[in-house]
Parts: sequence; C-alpha cells; structure tokens
Amino acid sequence: MGDGRAGMTGGGAVGSGGTVAFGGDVATYYAAYRRGYPEALLDRVGAALGLSAVDGTVLDLGCGTGQLALPMAHRARAVIGMDPEPAMLRLAAEAGARQGLANVTWVLGADRDVPALGALLDGPRPLAATVIGTALHWMRPAELFPVLRALTRPGGGVAVLSGGAPLWLHGTDWSRALRAFLEDHFGRELRATCGTDDADLARYRREFADAGFASATLLEHAYEDLLTFDRLVGGLWSAFPPDALPAPGDRPAFAARLRAALPPGDRFAEPVRVTALVATVGPAER
Repeated sequence: MGDGRAGMTGGGAVGSGGTVAFGGDVATYYAAYRRGYPEALLDRVGAALGLSAVDGTVLDLGCGTGQLALPMAHRARAVIGMDPEPAMLRLAAEAGARQGLANVTWVLGADRDVPALGALLDGPRPLAATVIGTALHWMRPAELFPVLRALTRPGGGVAVLSGGAPLWLHGTDWSRALRAFLEDHFGRELRATCGTDDADLARYRREFADAGFASATLLEHAYEDLLTFDRLVGGLWSAFPPDALPAPGDRPAFAARLRAALPPGDRFAEPVRVTALVATVGPAER
C-alpha cells in the first residue's frame, strides 16, 4: 500500500455500510491512485519492530495492491501479502514483478484465515511482524490481536498504519464540498473515519493491551499533498464499492458534476497525517 505518493489516501469504502469487495475497476483505481507510506516512517516502523533485510518474515494483512507489502520487502527477508480480493492480489503481484522483487508471496485470505496461515509457517512463532495498512476497520481486532501475538517472535510486533483521513473528512473547503456532494449522491451522512482518527487509535491501543502486547507506540509523519482533480477523482473511485461505481460511460458526467461542486482551482491541498501504532511482543516471551 518508494513512498508511493502518486496515489490517494486509503480510507475504506465510501458509501458502504459493511464489508465490501474491492474487485473489478475499483481494484484498478486502487492500484493507480492509493497513496503509499513515507519511507522515513517505514524506516522508523522497521526499527521499532527489529526488522532486518536478512532475517524475518513480515505479514501484510489486507495488503491491497501492495502499497505497504512492496516497500516492506526491502526491510525483511520475506513478506507475505494477504488479501481476500483476488483482483487486488493480481495487481500487487504485477507491481512486485515490475520492481523485480522475489521475496514476496501473495496469499488469498482474510483476518479469520491467519491461524491457518500460521500453521503453514515454520516454527512456533514464525512472524517477525505484521503490518496492517488502513484495513483494520474491516477486521475484528479483539479476536485478531491475540492470534498475531502468539505467532510473533519476541521483540517483534504489529504495526497498524493509516495513510490519512478519508478525502471527504478534512476541514478544508474543498473537502467539505466533496462530502456534501457524496452525501447527496448516496443519500446519507458519511461519518466513518475508517480507523484514522484519535478515537480509533485509542481503541486499538486498548485492544493491544488486552491481547497481552508489551507496549504500543504511536509514530507520526505529517505533510501536505497537492492533488490534481484527476487524482482526487481516481482516489475517490478507488474507495467506491464496485456496485456503486458509475458505469464507464457515466464517469465523465459524474466527474463533471463533482468538478462543478468543488471550489475553483486546479490543485487541492490535502493535509496528510500518516500514523503507525506499533505494538511489540516482550523480548523475554517464549
């Protein structure tokens, strides 16, 4: 999920009231427009988890099209990218092949499949770390975290990353206009923060403690991204449920209506707050 800033923020599915697949054209938009994570922050995550390019296996759970798995492949001996959507995995594998990465394995599965994955790996605690990039809001952390703790070697841990708030939940004029447009389009309020705000992070921290992790540290990286209208629209469509995505022939008209609803200008300044909540397994645990 380089730092990958050619795409948009991750933020769940706009207009979706529950679990939703990200297949078809949505996966294509996801690969093209979902923003990755700053290299500087990933370096700090790797250091906090004790990762080494010559040692350890990292699981990227809910890997999407590889925005996090691919850069982590430079920081671990091996990476497993796991996602429940075949189209996402296909595009992730293609991206990995273009980068010449030979240490990433792509696996079809969701958080409920992690125990079975652990049974296939060597050793009693086979994972150096697990990373989850803007996907935990689709999972059940209270059930998942104890499983991951049991699979993680001493000194390793779990990092929950967020690429920033959804585009329609910023305090800028253009974001408020986007939210009003989308709420009119879907006919309901859009309130879900998709695991990106402080209340979400506080809940995850409590769930890590309940699962027995030794500590949880918040790492942050803030910057401003200037979005073109095309990037804004592409990122927005990457967050649509496939059954809500306008038909190809209807997309130009949708984009024209959105352009008319937004303030004038050819760039949209997005304040991006990237976070990584890193929970570690005690070094003395066996």
